[in-house]
Amino acid sequence: MSHTTTTSSSSSDVLTNGARTHAHPRLPISALPLSPPSHSLTHNLTPDPHTPSPAAWHETRATRPSLQRRARLLAPEAHFSYVAPCPLRFPFRVEYLEGCADGEAQAAAVERWLAEREALREVPCVRVGGAAEGEREEAGRRLRKYVSEKRDEERVLIGLAETGLGDCLPHLDVGDAFDLLGSPSLSVPTGQDAPGTTANGETETDSSAGSEAVAARQELVDVLSGHALLMNGEGEDPQTQWAPWSLRYSGHQFGTFAGQLGDGRAISLRGTPHPDDPETVYELQLKGAGRTPFSRTADGLAVLRSSIREFLCSEAMHALSIPTTRSLSLISLPQLPVERERVESACILTRVAPSFIRIGNFEAFNPPANMFFFGGGQQPAHLDALRVLGEWVARRVLKLQGLRWRGEPGYDGPGDAWGKELVLEVARRNARMVAAWQAYGFMHGVINTDNVSILGLTIDYGPYAFMDVFDPFHICNHSDNEGRYAYKYQPSMIIYALRSLLTALSPLIGAEDELGGQAMSPGWAESASPEKIKEWSERGVRLVKDDMERIAEEACAVEYRRLMHKRLALRRLDDDDELLLSRPLLDLMEDHALDFHGTFRRLAFFRPSVVRDEDALQAFVESVLRLSGEPERMARERATRDWKIWLEKYAGRVESERELWLETGEDVEKQREEAAKRANPRFVLRQWLLEEVIKRVETDAESGRRVLRKVLHMACNPFEPWGAEGYEGDEAELSTEVREERRYCGMGERKLLGFQCSCSS
Repeated sequence: MSHTTTTSSSSSDVLTNGARTHAHPRLPISALPLSPPSHSLTHNLTPDPHTPSPAAWHETRATRPSLQRRARLLAPEAHFSYVAPCPLRFPFRVEYLEGCADGEAQAAAVERWLAEREALREVPCVRVGGAAEGEREEAGRRLRKYVSEKRDEERVLIGLAETGLGDCLPHLDVGDAFDLLGSPSLSVPTGQDAPGTTANGETETDSSAGSEAVAARQELVDVLSGHALLMNGEGEDPQTQWAPWSLRYSGHQFGTFAGQLGDGRAISLRGTPHPDDPETVYELQLKGAGRTPFSRTADGLAVLRSSIREFLCSEAMHALSIPTTRSLSLISLPQLPVERERVESACILTRVAPSFIRIGNFEAFNPPANMFFFGGGQQPAHLDALRVLGEWVARRVLKLQGLRWRGEPGYDGPGDAWGKELVLEVARRNARMVAAWQAYGFMHGVINTDNVSILGLTIDYGPYAFMDVFDPFHICNHSDNEGRYAYKYQPSMIIYALRSLLTALSPLIGAEDELGGQAMSPGWAESASPEKIKEWSERGVRLVKDDMERIAEEACAVEYRRLMHKRLALRRLDDDDELLLSRPLLDLMEDHALDFHGTFRRLAFFRPSVVRDEDALQAFVESVLRLSGEPERMARERATRDWKIWLEKYAGRVESERELWLETGEDVEKQREEAAKRANPRFVLRQWLLEEVIKRVETDAESGRRVLRKVLHMACNPFEPWGAEGYEGDEAELSTEVREERRYCGMGERKLLGFQCSCSS
């Protein structure tokens, strides 16, 4: 569900073009309402039996904290493990006392060292002020806050996403965070600091920010940097307890099953209902907050470079109406080194989504193979845990309609079968998502099954890219040696992932069908023989596979067709449009090495009357050909001829539906131009500018975060005429800021066109 509240920069106001208007009462992060147990993942799925409740986990953190940081296989029935954020350099720098030579003594020293860095000391939460009575009552049941005795690293707020905040968490009080970040600017000189800030983002002197605003912002930074922990282990009833968690999942990576993977550096802090829709719960997840049981040999950290990339792209994708997880904050830990291809500094991204469950979560409970290797492996199948997960996802995550559920009020039956419907709904959602990727030239880079969302959201932004010069075989990930995830093959890779989901759920689907469309009850497969499970699996695949692939292919085709019509500003859907217009247009871009997004944006200004004037037509074609990434290699005469032929065909198609535009009584050409500009971004998050922004923030965080904020603003408003679009006068007469906007809307240096990124993050 999409919520579109404009965003806040204070505790009780909404930011709208610089003006603030009252909206939802604001609450500090420690006082946000918790999702009810019925809507909470940790209250409905099965925890790691080593820490079966937040209370038990809290005790373990003081005595055996390594349990959270040690790579291990969870019990076969476990869906998640409670984990506290704890960003530390890895391998851990434990200093052993003299004479501490035997293994048992060293193990005890490690536990002591980790316990000193666990957030175990309780400190007061920020006082709730200005909240309505209902919010104050909820705040009375809020979480407790803990910090560490020996971990107080420098933490610098680098970014806060206004759109992500406003859409998902409009009731979150961020205090004076936006004032601290400074006004958005591409032209701010290097070395220009935000006024009066310390290393940890604490305000030294600020006459405009009240103490409550400063406190709310500081608590936000502390919690979202992993410095402070929010939890509640009080009371005997686990239903009233709460603690952060990391999910267990498995998956196929580059076509090979990799066993248990899981949230190796992601920790979900909490879920909170949207104030306008209590049925929609948003989960706040830290990425890069330290090791978990799923980290294998990795450090559980993320670097500034990759965090900036995901922070920007999540919001850019949302602005393009492509389903995605959302960004909230970006907090740098400049004193925490991270070893990648070079030594970089750590950063923690907070992202938000209704759920982070992936196809790989299902594969974990019915894997294609069992294996074991150092630091990992794969548990045997646990089909009842598969049922528990699937029922939760079908009912609370996907919210499948028209089904009766076991245990719902007024119904005492086993419930309706949901397995087939779950697979088909996931197919529809992911098909529409990948269609939008194709229409807007987005390349994910790593479409492993553990990176494919059950909700059909773009998730886990790694070596992604937006298309520059159009090349259907472009590979954005330099680790993808065989081109498995090239742009052209992305729809096929989503189908591959859906087949993996079906394989995991097939025994349950087959068993439901055998019972005549009835849901399976707890313990449904405990006494089933391997032969019976195989029979159910084969039955489930036969029942669903053809429908799933047909639905996915049709949904993808329909959505892609709709989006391409939108990009070409066409209102009528003709069956041969793709054959006569869309595909030939892409062929032109490929043949003449033209910029994908620049070409679409240029076509927004095309008017059919141009084809009746040879000089005007020639001038328009020349303006398109200037978008070539390799002008010296272009066969200019052939390119001109090819474009004139296509434009004449396009003009005829546009003219054929003129009556559809005349119904409004407004200027047809102007209407079409505005519609086309609303569908074709002027600003695109290209690789060259990402590299430039990252370098700026790495070099000078204070001025860099103002640049980052402006780039985020442009990414969230990509269709605006940035940089005085259409201005053909002397650029020297434009302001420095407008000239920079203009540059940021360009193709950049030729050497970075088609730039490939690393998976290393």
